[in-house]
Amino acid sequence: MNLCRLTFGFLFTYAVLTCYSMVLAVLKSPQPFPLTPISTLLAFCFSILHAVQREGVRRAILLAVLVFLTGLIFESIGVATGLVYGPYHYTDQLGLKFLGLVPFLIPLAWMMMMYPSLVIADSLIPRELSQGVRWLAVAALGGVVMTAWDVAMDPMMVFSGNWVWDVKGAFFGVPLQNYWGWWLTTFITLGLYLVGARWLKDRPRGISNQWAVWAYLFTTLSTVLVDLALGLEGPALAGLFAVVPWIIVGFVCKAK
Repeated sequence: MNLCRLTFGFLFTYAVLTCYSMVLAVLKSPQPFPLTPISTLLAFCFSILHAVQREGVRRAILLAVLVFLTGLIFESIGVATGLVYGPYHYTDQLGLKFLGLVPFLIPLAWMMMMYPSLVIADSLIPRELSQGVRWLAVAALGGVVMTAWDVAMDPMMVFSGNWVWDVKGAFFGVPLQNYWGWWLTTFITLGLYLVGARWLKDRPRGISNQWAVWAYLFTTLSTVLVDLALGLEGPALAGLFAVVPWIIVGFVCKAK
């Protein structure tokens, strides 16, 4: 099967499943099967395949490994110590955990959204900047784009019982430190990737950046709508304001 078609297939299936989960949330119907792990895996596969064509095989592997390891390490430190994101712990709803701390699904979710965030950030930062400055700018902006999604997502996942904050945070129960931690995790991961990728000579096949923006749109839109269905109007509104600018510029701007 053509790799581009396979990539689109994962994106399309993810979009359909996401719409299905939104309908279930609005109708307050129980999920007939575990939607979150399946949709996360679909989006993860899409990100990997899109990265292979946009960045090249070796760079895509480097990015996936860095996201998985960094996400797992930072999350494990966070759960064990309360550092990075604030004091919290995961329930058993997301499956098997690494060292009993972090579900293995979580690093996949980091890749699922960090890659589209990278694509959007890369399309916005001028290429006329010096290499080092541009790397810092892309990593920093990628962290902002990534964290914007969590504005609506974190309260929803807590409400659904996927993890528990051990303190009462200022943002609808979520500590503000969490968002700093999200930005820091993304900034470090993307920074390491951009530095490491320069040593890998790849030949990207070329694929539309817009597909990655659509993946970001589907994920954020479903998060906001599920928030509304659950009665979390505050996080939904805040999340909408946080992500809309990045969705708009993601579609308007095109990385060269």
